[in-house]
Amino acid sequence: MFLEEDELFGGTPHKKYFDILFVANRNLVEDNLTNLINHTAALEMLLEDILGEDKDILELTKNYIYKNQDKINERTKNLMIEGMGDIVSRNE
Repeated sequence: MFLEEDELFGGTPHKKYFDILFVANRNLVEDNLTNLINHTAALEMLLEDILGEDKDILELTKNYIYKNQDKINERTKNLMIEGMGDIVSRNE
């Protein structure tokens, strides 16, 4: 998943993201995580609006992740890098 080391970060983006979460200002981390949860809720609601509430969004999501693991990993890595940048720039 996120096993490759990255010279820019001195480790994987996954590891560095959590390193930053554990040492950054608590309010900034709460803001970042709240934004992620709000974004997830909005995407779930959007899928329900498009597909109908009778669809099992969680199951559809799990299947999509399974079928598109490489693309999901790359997007997750990019989102973690963006999250790190946001927290670090606001933490200074």
